[in-house]
Amino acid sequence: MGSDREFIKDVFRLVIKVGSGVITGKNGLNSRVINSLAEEICALKAQGKEIILVSSGAIAAGMKKTGIRKRPSSVSHQQALAAVGQSILMNSYERAFGKEGQKVAQILVTRDDLNHRGRYLNARNTIFTLLSWNVIPIINENDTVVVEEIKFGDNDNLSAMITDLTGSQLLINLTDIDGLYDKDPRKHPDARLIPVVEKIDKRIMNFASKIPGFLGTGGMASKITAAKKVNLAGIPVIIANGKKKGIIGKIFSGEEEGTVFLPESRTICTRKRWIAFTRTVKGQIIVDKGAELAILKNGKSLLPSGIKAVKGRFSMGDSVAIVNDRDIRLAVGITNYNSTEVEKIKGLKTSMIEKILGYKHDDEVIHRDNLVILKDIEGEDRICQ
Repeated sequence: MGSDREFIKDVFRLVIKVGSGVITGKNGLNSRVINSLAEEICALKAQGKEIILVSSGAIAAGMKKTGIRKRPSSVSHQQALAAVGQSILMNSYERAFGKEGQKVAQILVTRDDLNHRGRYLNARNTIFTLLSWNVIPIINENDTVVVEEIKFGDNDNLSAMITDLTGSQLLINLTDIDGLYDKDPRKHPDARLIPVVEKIDKRIMNFASKIPGFLGTGGMASKITAAKKVNLAGIPVIIANGKKKGIIGKIFSGEEEGTVFLPESRTICTRKRWIAFTRTVKGQIIVDKGAELAILKNGKSLLPSGIKAVKGRFSMGDSVAIVNDRDIRLAVGITNYNSTEVEKIKGLKTSMIEKILGYKHDDEVIHRDNLVILKDIEGEDRICQ
């Protein structure tokens, strides 16, 4: 086993994400591929591993069933297709895993389910209970009820959240190409596979942006963005070809399949990852130069005196973005005041809060403990503290 993949032998719990391009063919869901994946996953489980499956394919299955050839852009049409296709998808998995004597369970989630800390923990407890019963959870976004404000955006992002949520030690993202290339291998025969990525930087993101997706919403760029989030939790990610027979077994045998993304040496705690990556940002607070320096350089909380303006409507306890007057995102945090209250106390000293509002929740609009700093580096949001 190569040194870059030594970690695989110690993996106990992992998330496997399967893309639409892997399990969908010209005639709808590809039962041969699904059966093969079920067989491989069960073989891995027999080695004592805990596996959580995040699967796309409901909308693609619905498209085939209804005869719609092009994925619609409207949310309502996607919801309807998911309603048609989700049962087809789960029936396919039920049959495939049933042949191996393995029970599975369906979990449908929206981002709103993970926004709320209590529901976030409940989702984790449900998954852990299923695992303790030797049941494999199969998770998908609840496309039939999702609206724009609560969408994960794609199942790459969802798989990153589930990896973090469950404390898994590896995310395997199965797609329809062999990994990350320096250009799209479906168009360029000279494209070069990148076997190891030690750091996701602008160069890597540029490679990814050139490789689009087809059936799903997530191209290679969304997979790399998801990998970046998982790496910040200290967890490695492997992107590999899910259509290649025996791919999961090959990965766990240490073969250099796909692209491995090694975890960051610097990580952030679980709660701050939840704030930064899982919660929906509800609005913006624009701050002056003094507040920007206090937050970024001195590790301070956000006080009313440094606030210049408020955008959007948000409630106490919501996540908001902290932005400077150049429209650069500086941080994300949980606010102690709603947007109306912040509008009234902006620019004022802390001692004036109670006089203006008639009450005071806290001295800080956003406390340092509930704030995650982002730094705009070469066009990418990155956790820097």
